[in-house]
This record gives sequence, C-alpha cells and structure tokens, in this order.
Amino acid sequence: MKIIVDIKKRLGSGKRVFGLEAAFSSDKDVVVLFGPSGAGKTLTLQAIAGLVTPDAGRIVVGNRVLFDSSRRIRVPARRRDVGYVFQEYALFPHLSVARNISFGLKHGWSWRLPLQERLRLEEVLEIFELTRVQDSLPRDLSGGQRQRVGLARALIRRPKLLLLDEPFSALDALLRAKMRQELLRIKERFTIPVMLITHDPEDVAALAETLVVYDHGRVRQIMADTQEFAPEQLAVSLSSLIPAPSL
Repeated sequence: MKIIVDIKKRLGSGKRVFGLEAAFSSDKDVVVLFGPSGAGKTLTLQAIAGLVTPDAGRIVVGNRVLFDSSRRIRVPARRRDVGYVFQEYALFPHLSVARNISFGLKHGWSWRLPLQERLRLEEVLEIFELTRVQDSLPRDLSGGQRQRVGLARALIRRPKLLLLDEPFSALDALLRAKMRQELLRIKERFTIPVMLITHDPEDVAALAETLVVYDHGRVRQIMADTQEFAPEQLAVSLSSLIPAPSL
C-alpha cells in the first residue's frame, strides 16, 4: 500500500520554535523512522493518525487522502482507519486486559458488545496469547504482555495502517528480539503495513523495508535494502548521516 507524507508543521513561539518538514513515500510493508530524540518522528506519526494537524501539505494512505491543505481535506482521527500504539502503550490502569482491548468497540457507556464483536475480542485475545490474563489489570502484566495489549487494542478495529512509537523501548534486549519476530508475525496475520519509530539499529536491520532518517525536523535520507547490512555496519552508516550536536 502506498503511503505519501509531505507535510510542514511549526510549533512554539518566540525563540523556542520547532519546524517540521517531512517528505517521503513508500509502498513497502514496514517503514521505519529513525533519528535522534526531538527530530520530528513522533510529530509525523501524530499527523498521520490525525492527532496533530499540519500547517500545510498532504498525507495519503492507499487510495485515501487523509489530509490535503490545498484541498481543505482533513479526515477526523476516528475515521482514518489507523491504529496507533503509544510509546508507553497508554493502557487504562483501571480496566482489565479485555476491556482495554475492546475499548474502541464499546457503544456509549455500555460494555455489552454484540455477538460478532465479542467473537472478535475472543479471537484477538487468542492471537496475542492474552486469554489467560484477560481479567488482569495492566499493573499485573509483564512488559511484553502490556505491549501485546497495546497492539491488540490498536488492531481489533482492523485498521489499514499500524503506527508504533518506539514499541520496544521499554523492553530488555532478549524480549526486544522476541517482539521483533512477534511484530513480523502480526503484520502477516493481519495483512497490515506498519510504520514505526526506533533509535535502535538492530530494529532497523530486522524490520525496515523503507528507512526514513530524520534530523532537526527534516528528512535527511530515505534508504532501502537496509536488511542487507549487519546491525554493526548499519549503526556506523546511520551515525554518519546524523551529525553530532554542536557544543
């Protein structure tokens, strides 16, 4: 599915101003946004999800124009068919696993789901191996389980695109490796393209089909075939694209 992003956004006032100018496109299944903190990666994801409105430009996912300033198109976030998993997963601490996952299916104040949606919830709980903990609260889960709850909640509505903001940052090295493979399995199971943010060259080497390198609010380079590199080689290559901060 083709994804086109060409946006500008200015934040702040006075001397503290950040300007984002992000332009890239991809028809690959996994797009990775890479770069230092504060480079504009999360702002880009938020613009695609409809949580932030760019000042100018356009966003196209598949055959749908989600945003186009020149044509005054701005599809509301709830109608974009985009799943978003925040960096800290943003789970509701007072809700069980099942209710966290099914929150987007809820009709008004009632938790009573129609039969088809109850069956969908049971299916997703099974896919993510969460059936046994469906009545648990987030505080009682492991890091990997919390991540799977966040992914399940984002995917239960069957979105057309999955956005992940540093999905592995809270996990240790061994669990990161396992969850990379889990993400690839989920991508194939749900037949959904993924766009994710990372600072880890190993994530890039394992996942990226299109790599978008950010620095200071700009896209510095777009790379393909990154999986041909070993993580160590890729780390050297990526570090050369982002200049060291001036002292």
